[in-house]
Amino acid sequence: MDTGHDDADLDRQIAVLATALLDRIGELAESMAEWIQKEVTSYVDTGLVPYADLREDCRAQLKSVLPALCGPAGADVSYARQSGRHRVDAGVPLAKAMDAYRVGGRFIWEALVAEARETRALSSDALVRAASRIWLILDDFTDAMADAYRDAVAERIIAQEHERSALVGALLEGRITEHETLWEAAEILRISRRGPFVVVAAELPGVGRQALPDMEVRLRSVGLASAWRLLADLQVGIVVLPESGRMDQLVAALAKHAEHRVGISPRYSTLDGTREALRFAKFAILGTAPGAKVTLFDDSPLAVTAASTPEVMARIVGSTLGPLDAAADREVLLDTLEAWRDCGGSTAEAAKQLFVHPNTVRQRLRRIVELTGRTVTAPRDVAQLCLALEATRRQPH
Repeated sequence: MDTGHDDADLDRQIAVLATALLDRIGELAESMAEWIQKEVTSYVDTGLVPYADLREDCRAQLKSVLPALCGPAGADVSYARQSGRHRVDAGVPLAKAMDAYRVGGRFIWEALVAEARETRALSSDALVRAASRIWLILDDFTDAMADAYRDAVAERIIAQEHERSALVGALLEGRITEHETLWEAAEILRISRRGPFVVVAAELPGVGRQALPDMEVRLRSVGLASAWRLLADLQVGIVVLPESGRMDQLVAALAKHAEHRVGISPRYSTLDGTREALRFAKFAILGTAPGAKVTLFDDSPLAVTAASTPEVMARIVGSTLGPLDAAADREVLLDTLEAWRDCGGSTAEAAKQLFVHPNTVRQRLRRIVELTGRTVTAPRDVAQLCLALEATRRQPH
């Protein structure tokens, strides 16, 4: 049996039918568009796809699919790719676009079958061959449209993220100050136009590696909007805190995922305060206690101050607690001063914490007063002693 000859004959039958349909392409495109408008609800009615554009799409699809039925060459899917990108620009959901192509494919097949029945131009074998070929072509056409759609969406997301990152950078650097521009920035960043805000700064685990991966998504899941940027040495975020109680949620989320030190700035009310807030967040990082992960600037003013100006603090330590360096019981005296400070100046509570008699605490405090020349009753002297003690505790051993 000469199957090659038979195949050629079947292809000629299909070509005749496809040519007849191409001669009616205007009529078929109109009918195809009406089918899609009727079966894919809200595809055209919402104004996403104007009817005239849909009709042109149908015409282009028919011009690509029908000639490909005539032989082994694949269909030209360039228009399908173009159509996919246009659907993204129009805001058409991919599911709707796929439905439209599915309905259009069924229309082409039924138009082919109807023409074959009316003209008796196809044998049963040719019709089976045409069915196999047309569905493969329609799959290629639909896949090309969907792939182009997804590519366009990915490109748009990347472009938006670049724009958002650049805007965060501009806010952190204080380059956006005009009121209207700040509002536009908030809109693009998908955060509230009104505060309060805080800046979060997290140390990176390595160059180019995020300290807090997917933190924007994690915070959004608990109702906190934020925008983030990766800097050379920090990952920085602007977080909206609509209620004061939400700070605990923020700290918990950061502590759960942080591997290195994280600092949180004081609250600020307008986005033009972001640059200053970043400075405070960096100071908070420096003031992080050993073993801790997250430090709030407002909760640790002594620690932050002691860590933020090391040269000045070294001088304060030397001039305030330097006289203790020669004492054999230096560490005992410093531990006593720390316990007394942490217990709010209560000798009795400090004694309990140190497991000694209150008189022992008093004796040690008197010794500190004698050596340093600072009293533990004058507010100015107490502040200086506490600041110097904090700086001492943060010095490397």
